[in-house]
Amino acid sequence: MTVVAVPVDVPVTGAVAVEEAPVGGDALTGGGAPVAVLSPEQPRRIGGVSRSAVLSLGGAAASALCVTILLFGELAPFSGTLGFTVTAYLVFLGVYAVLTGFEEDGQAVRDRVMTVVLWTAASLLFTALALVVGFTAWRGKDALPHGNFFTQDMQAAGPLDPLTNGGIAHAMVGTLIMIGIALTITVPLGLACAVYLNQIPGRFSRFVRTIVEAMTALPSIVAGLMVYAVWILGLGMQKSGLAAGFAISVMMLPIVIRASDVVLRLVPGTLTEAAEALGAPRWRTVWHVVLPTARSGLATAVILGTARGIGETSPVLLTAGFTAALNADPTAGPMVSLPLAVFNFVKSPQPEMIARGFGAAAVLMTMVLVLFVIARVIGGRGPGHQTRRQARRTARASRRDVARFAELHTPQLSLFDTSAAEPASAADGEDVTQGPPAPDHESSTGDAGGIDGRADGRAPTPRPAPTPAPTAAPAPGETD
Repeated sequence: MTVVAVPVDVPVTGAVAVEEAPVGGDALTGGGAPVAVLSPEQPRRIGGVSRSAVLSLGGAAASALCVTILLFGELAPFSGTLGFTVTAYLVFLGVYAVLTGFEEDGQAVRDRVMTVVLWTAASLLFTALALVVGFTAWRGKDALPHGNFFTQDMQAAGPLDPLTNGGIAHAMVGTLIMIGIALTITVPLGLACAVYLNQIPGRFSRFVRTIVEAMTALPSIVAGLMVYAVWILGLGMQKSGLAAGFAISVMMLPIVIRASDVVLRLVPGTLTEAAEALGAPRWRTVWHVVLPTARSGLATAVILGTARGIGETSPVLLTAGFTAALNADPTAGPMVSLPLAVFNFVKSPQPEMIARGFGAAAVLMTMVLVLFVIARVIGGRGPGHQTRRQARRTARASRRDVARFAELHTPQLSLFDTSAAEPASAADGEDVTQGPPAPDHESSTGDAGGIDGRADGRAPTPRPAPTPAPTAAPAPGETD
């Protein structure tokens, strides 16, 4: 008889090694029959870099390059860098899959190939971003080193003036003012709308969510035209930074609402249920539980909306006008932003103006990248995650609570004072009438060896003296 031993906690998938081990005679085998033991399958490594993987990757790259050169040079004389790159990459994936298949199974081959594809996509995105940032900074390198570029406006500078005269101070101030106005409108409305969508479900909330999703894809020129038609043409107001702030807030609002709604959905329902179980009303639960838990995500939503609004050009062009002078009053006169300044700078054929335009674009791109980095750092913390400062504050509060709970408190007096149980002596001159003693249940058990018949040897608990029953007063004319 042959017994196959398979570990119950190890799944048997694929080929496994079979070893025969002699087993002594017993009731199962009926003698020293060999028992086939299946060794568990070794787990596959999904991390790290091995020597075979590096060799397979290098060999596949070399083979793909050689095959592509042969195809383009001898068999099919195509032309173009894009076609050469695409063909080489496809050949590389095929050769790499074949080389990996010599050592791994099908699942491992698919994992390796998909890993290469994902790394390629990430590298392409990073390369494109680096090229855009690098090209912009390189074209604006002539204007960025000058300090006046950040402290002066273009009121006293012309297209032919050198880079030592004029700057983008008016555009930077205008951008900050417009974004400040837009944030003042967007943050309360966006957070309130997100809380409404999250806490009050219903038909109207679904309708509002549909409108918000549609506004996410709203072209910026449409938002600018709406504010231009209502504020400037309808109400007769002039172009100003305030109108541009309204237009930018229209573009920022759906971004903030959508991102905040997603963050509020991540708040654990057990927290709100616990608050409601303690009797907290809905508004107090939202204010003290939901919003503090999702604080980091809400800050990320606001920053992402700011990054969207800071780069808008067409709404500002329609509603704010253009000026070369610094204007810090958003309610009077035209105002310019960094994207609009870049647009006007690069339209000029003069090299100095083009350099100013690329310098302003580099500043704008730096501001947007900084906002995205801040959003990524803040958004990396999940709901309820604390920073080091918050953790230290929580630890100090916990230590204070422990010290407060550990303080010695004066014990409360017992319900019956033992001194009150002692009967008054006859010397006090008072006639104290005592009722019959209460029966002692412990002593009635008949256990010997203890005090007053108690088996545990402890003294009986003193009992208070019974209160004498009130005696009715004798009727008039009656005697004792």
